[in-house]
Amino acid sequence: MTVSPASPGDEAFAARLIRRKDLFLALAVAGVAIAAALSGYYGWRKWRDPDFQVGARAVIVLLVLLNARQNLRQYKCARIVARLSKDAGT
Repeated sequence: MTVSPASPGDEAFAARLIRRKDLFLALAVAGVAIAAALSGYYGWRKWRDPDFQVGARAVIVLLVLLNARQNLRQYKCARIVARLSKDAGT
């Protein structure tokens, strides 16, 4: 089986992905830190005011964590593409 060469658009995409690899990791770490801070803040507010509603705010924390997970997946993909492109000699 022969592999067809990548188009210039695909090569540009891979190069951008590899350049942004560290950004994806930083965004993933920041997302987890922000979610932890929000959870602590909402817990403190609930402790101080028992009538404080946490439900909708918990959804926000969940969305932040899901975004951090996606950034981690992009980091892993960029790491694999970088390794494959280095192995291919490009």
